[in-house]
Amino acid sequence: MMPKSIRSVFLVLMLLPVAALARLPAVDAPIRYMALGDSLAAGYKAMPATAGYAYQLYLDRTFGTIPDVLFNNASVPGATSSDLLNYQLPQVPRFDPNVVTISIGGNDLLALLASANPIADLPAVLETFSQNLAGSLGLLCQGMDEGGRIFIHNLYEIPQIPLTVQAVPIFNAVMAQTVAAVTANPVCTGKVLAVADVYNAFLGREGLLLIERYLKKGINVLEVHPTDKGHRVIEGTFKALIPQ
Repeated sequence: MMPKSIRSVFLVLMLLPVAALARLPAVDAPIRYMALGDSLAAGYKAMPATAGYAYQLYLDRTFGTIPDVLFNNASVPGATSSDLLNYQLPQVPRFDPNVVTISIGGNDLLALLASANPIADLPAVLETFSQNLAGSLGLLCQGMDEGGRIFIHNLYEIPQIPLTVQAVPIFNAVMAQTVAAVTANPVCTGKVLAVADVYNAFLGREGLLLIERYLKKGINVLEVHPTDKGHRVIEGTFKALIPQ
């Protein structure tokens, strides 16, 4: 007869594969979450990058438990709305997401800083942005099954950059109009499109932008990215749209 101590060890070894399998991801994850867009979605300048809002939405189990969610971040720092449409969207079918978050538009806006007359050039930039965004959202809807969810956040202003104070509300209005128009398109029937209100979440608050931190240290640099605290606020605006 096998001694009791040996039987106990044998039983533990037999159960180890079962315990391990219980922690494995689902063979066919029911939720496929994809982050698209620019440096904000990529977690650029967050410390570490996985402190960025898109990673935190995944790690905080916003869309489901980690074993049930397959996550892919296809965002690229510096991406414009044209890059989203022409380079990121063609790759989306390879992952086949049913949840998408998007950060886009900031680099379209910042390109105006190089203009001699940015306010005069703003209408053309807004038209291009709207066309690119509508095309991107339409393609996402077209490729998603019923119940697919697409969330995009609007832009925050940077008080230290006067152009953003003037232009961001206009940009956000165009974004809202574009999203509403695409939502009404039959190709988006049965899908969710929603805008996370980062603008108002950031408005009047301190400690959310790296440029503030640099200026307090006497460093004058054009740093437009959020602090880790700012990323938590962005994450919160997305969570506000998602039933918990």
